[in-house]
Amino acid sequence: MTDLVTPSLAQARRVVVKIGSALLVDPELAAPRETWLASVADDIAALRASGTEVVLVSSGAIALARHALGMPHRALRLEEKQAAAAVGQIRLAQAWSSVLSERGLTAAQLLLTPDDTEDRRRYLNARATLDTLLSLGCVPVINENDTIATAEIRFGDNDRLAARVAQMIDADQLILLSDIDGLYTADPRNDPDAQHIPVVGAMTAEIDAMGGAPPPGYSSGGMRTKLVAAHIATDSGCAMAIALGKRSHPLAALRDGARCTWFLPGTDSRSARKRWIAGGLTPMGDITIDDGAIRALVQGGSLLPAGVTMVEGEFSRGDLVRVVSKTGDELGRGLCAYKAEDARRIAGHRSEEFESVLGWQGHDELIHRDNLVLL
Repeated sequence: MTDLVTPSLAQARRVVVKIGSALLVDPELAAPRETWLASVADDIAALRASGTEVVLVSSGAIALARHALGMPHRALRLEEKQAAAAVGQIRLAQAWSSVLSERGLTAAQLLLTPDDTEDRRRYLNARATLDTLLSLGCVPVINENDTIATAEIRFGDNDRLAARVAQMIDADQLILLSDIDGLYTADPRNDPDAQHIPVVGAMTAEIDAMGGAPPPGYSSGGMRTKLVAAHIATDSGCAMAIALGKRSHPLAALRDGARCTWFLPGTDSRSARKRWIAGGLTPMGDITIDDGAIRALVQGGSLLPAGVTMVEGEFSRGDLVRVVSKTGDELGRGLCAYKAEDARRIAGHRSEEFESVLGWQGHDELIHRDNLVLL
């Protein structure tokens, strides 16, 4: 894998940089690490001066509010996390606004939920806002909107949020600053024989198996979520790097060739709409299909109800669903033309039978090929 050509941050046109709580917040003071934060701002200013647009995805709101609310170390209930996020987000935005303005840069704050990236209209609106901010020379600072997200409907980590943002704005690089300098064959904290992997040419089951448990502390991510982010980013044609963030001037170090792991972008020529479908985080159900339907999909066809053997989950018309084989392997994802109840009723039936089954004649396709992505 080391003979693959690696990307260069110095050549990036548009970059998304993800920064976690464990890097930004001093856990003893529940305050930003000011010296480190200033060094990152210096790096961002240097990138902007060279013509690179920068978007930040920054955690830290809850961690910054813990001491002020008298709950520095204990586990928080959902409503306490939401309250802490409301208090801490002001502090987080102030920290970034202050440190960037000192370098002549204007910060802009956006709070996103999964619905903002999963709903097509809201996704396009968010993209338009970010494009406008970047055209005006701003540095958008994005975080998950923890004050309103429920436990069931949230990203849960900013690695995946950052990947979806990178996909949304057609970034050519996603940088995940971490407490480790890249991906290893095993967890180097536990295995002295673990080998660093400098370049990943393609996401495979072997690479996915290298994900481990999240680290302790304020961080909610870990290598597993970073690999999920790598799937989303590289499938969108965006290179991704996992780089050491603890050092001063971490982006300058990466630009100058510091050790990291680069995940190379895919060469998929799918449309922006299909990249959005492929990157969806929350499929609402599974549609199991037979071998004949699989052959039809591989040949470029739509998914017809006649080839469906099972429909699981509860979803509405237009929701994202997984298409799986009889053995449970995920074959693709798409937007279903029927709600779950109706999809179950017409499963296994031909289009000429729909009216007698449903009482009305619907679409011939359960998932049209224009709304289907094979993985």
